[in-house]
Amino acid sequence: MSVNIKNNEVGVFALGGLNEVGKNMYGVQFQDEIIIMDSGVMFPEDELLGIDYVIPDYQYLLQNRNKIKAVIISHGHEDHIGGIPFLLREINVPIYAGKLASALIRNKLQERGLLRDAEIHEIDEDSVIRFRKTSVSFYLTTHSIPEAYGIVVKTPPGNIVFTGDYKFDFTPVGKPADLHKMARIGEEGVLLLLGDSTNAEVPTFTNSEKIVGISIRNIIQKEEGRVIFATFASNVSRLQQVVMTAYETGRKIVVFGRSMESSIKTARELGYVDDKGEDIFIESRDINKYPANKILILCTGSQGEPMAALSRIANGTHRQISLQPNDTVIFSSSPIPGNTMSVNRVINQLSEQGAKVIHGKVNNIHTSGHGGQQEQLLMHRLMKPKYFMPVHGEYRMLKIQSELAQMTGIPKDNCFIMSNGDVLALTADSARIAGRFPAQDVYVDGNGIGDIGSIVLKDRKALSEEGLIIVSATIDFAAKQLISGPDIMSRGFIYMRESADLINDIQNKARSIINRGLNESGPNVSERSVRDLLLSQLEPAIYQKTQRNPMIMPILLDINKGVRPHQTKQNEGK
Repeated sequence: MSVNIKNNEVGVFALGGLNEVGKNMYGVQFQDEIIIMDSGVMFPEDELLGIDYVIPDYQYLLQNRNKIKAVIISHGHEDHIGGIPFLLREINVPIYAGKLASALIRNKLQERGLLRDAEIHEIDEDSVIRFRKTSVSFYLTTHSIPEAYGIVVKTPPGNIVFTGDYKFDFTPVGKPADLHKMARIGEEGVLLLLGDSTNAEVPTFTNSEKIVGISIRNIIQKEEGRVIFATFASNVSRLQQVVMTAYETGRKIVVFGRSMESSIKTARELGYVDDKGEDIFIESRDINKYPANKILILCTGSQGEPMAALSRIANGTHRQISLQPNDTVIFSSSPIPGNTMSVNRVINQLSEQGAKVIHGKVNNIHTSGHGGQQEQLLMHRLMKPKYFMPVHGEYRMLKIQSELAQMTGIPKDNCFIMSNGDVLALTADSARIAGRFPAQDVYVDGNGIGDIGSIVLKDRKALSEEGLIIVSATIDFAAKQLISGPDIMSRGFIYMRESADLINDIQNKARSIINRGLNESGPNVSERSVRDLLLSQLEPAIYQKTQRNPMIMPILLDINKGVRPHQTKQNEGK
């Protein structure tokens, strides 16, 4: 299906962020100008074996690269800036972001050798970016990171407003949201509102960050041993709360985890983490110079990531920190969907070693940066949009947000629940679906981008669940004679030393199949015909004996030609 945006229409679309939580990337297109809002990543679910990140498909942008004027960043979280290095490899487009987000982006680009050619402009809530036909302005919101902005794209048909991530926190850490400016934007007129739907299932207001700060202080000041505090490295507001608690309770802070160290360094340089000039932070080598009740360890690993600092502390593999009997570990986060088992595993490991573990299920030590239903209703009342498009959420969240919008008086026909790649075309008085473009997930595996498809993932899944059997044999195809083998090797299927009888049975069956293939194929006998017969008959024979379907990889050596590569049964002919 193609895209057909008329000359008098503004097109709005998502490359990521719809029917999912993550890889936020939205676009506004008027004639020959495209404004991109955010460029995020999504972290893989468990079934995406070996995948590091999921990013949007940039093909539509590549096809329209000459129209792209800028990438505008709402704030500095990974699901909004993590895709920028991958995007800039394809299109060198100007980036506009707040001071903190700009610093975080520069760090990312520096690590990947992309900073020199990048064009990054710092903005604030009063900035206005003007292009020939469109312009972009901002308003300040409250989130779990400073400088979280809503974005207003002014186009001839009307204003397109993207809320970014927000909540209405009336006692925030840092500057309060600009409610007056939001109301003014609503009075000026909003053609379309793109609203954050992450907490659409939460019926109430989200707790203030100040409440979390009070809980953290109450817990830490009672503990007599070391405190190990794990949270998201990007939750700068939470980091400031921890630093203030350390200052008030007389503790020194030791930071572990590369991303945490980077975040703390950047936030301190910009003044968002302030130690009151008391030199609270100390080097890890100095940790034993202070009594246990004067130490606070700030680290990554609140999501149970295997290589994060907290996981290595829990399993005893951290080179600098070992658990002590009176240690208290605080998880100041909620598990991201798919991470619950990993988090529980780390909690169990910590508890088994005698640590006291405190997490959000039993204490007010975490709050979301996203508003609940009451805050979403307030946003609708302030903005009063003519049309509404819920974003940043799975389908059920988008649907609830759409229903909330209707409760505030927006007609049902003016609410559009869309998918990534759908294009909504609007004039001042109309809205329609104007087609769609491909917007499938792109997988990042190490340095490989987009070269891992469903077939490879299917093979990885099969290998992880059933294992692999390699059948190797040397054959004289001209003489139709098995010279040696077949030899059997198992990887992840059975332990060969303890399964000699089964290996012998498989070996005998494979030998019988190969000989049959050589003798019954007539003059057309070939490596392929023997291989096909081996795959089709050996698999059911193995399943009958084991009730398992390992991947089978035949390696047949023709003494007249040498080794020929063969595909496995699972990816044959793909």
